[in-house]
Amino acid sequence: MIHIGLTGWGDHPSLYNEKTAANKKLLDYSQHFPIVELDSTFYAIQSEKMMRKWTDETPADFQFIVKAYQGITGHQRGKIPYDSEEEMFSLFKLSMSAFVEAGKLAMVLVQFPPWFDCQKENVERIRFVHEQLQPLPIAVEFRHQSWYSPAYREKTLEFLRGLNIIHGVCDEPQVGDGSVPLVPVATDSKVLLRLHGRNDKGWVNTTGDSKAWRKVRYLYDYNEAELEGLRKVVQTLEQQAQDVYIIFNNNSGQHAAKNAKQFANLFNIEYGQPPTKQLDLFEEDH
Repeated sequence: MIHIGLTGWGDHPSLYNEKTAANKKLLDYSQHFPIVELDSTFYAIQSEKMMRKWTDETPADFQFIVKAYQGITGHQRGKIPYDSEEEMFSLFKLSMSAFVEAGKLAMVLVQFPPWFDCQKENVERIRFVHEQLQPLPIAVEFRHQSWYSPAYREKTLEFLRGLNIIHGVCDEPQVGDGSVPLVPVATDSKVLLRLHGRNDKGWVNTTGDSKAWRKVRYLYDYNEAELEGLRKVVQTLEQQAQDVYIIFNNNSGQHAAKNAKQFANLFNIEYGQPPTKQLDLFEEDH
């Protein structure tokens, strides 16, 4: 089954009325797509209360791809704000409770940083993270191309397969070691395809200004030919996995929602339905 969605729900103006309050945007978003990537969890472990709120606001079959906290992935600069790693993992897993109970956790996305290269120490780190996050389903996304070098590609995939880790497949610019090739291979019954765009000029931060860089890094609008090529990638993944999760992350210029709907049309998938209150207006009185 194919599941298509976007990174976050708060920055896609085409999906909701301009008067929609910020705390109501998830409700509007869920009328358009069945999955979303939750990124706020990368910056801070969210409270159970907040996670339960998001659970209650979405349809029964809605699913979240939750980005792992930066202390887990190694992005955290300096000391983690917890007494121990054990406490960090425990609190992160606890925050997932509402999603797990409601059957709304598609997976936890563990995206390792560009400097996390293929070496023994980092292989052991993946084993440790996998063990700590059990029994949650996890996907691993690499950002250093050494994991897919001729010497290590098959070993990397077999390693993920052996731990039942979901493979995070990426479409992104091919610029230096801090980018990975598109490797359409599933290592579990689920597979994740994240589409970051192909803005090769903006992919690497050459100015040192992180804020300005993030505004252009994912600035990309997939054309019809590129989407057709990606459709063939998904068809390949469909032959290997039961569920293919597709996230459009090319939203610096707010192209993600449009591209995602174009992509759904290529599969004759029609997402979106009027809210229940609107449907009720047209029901006959009995």
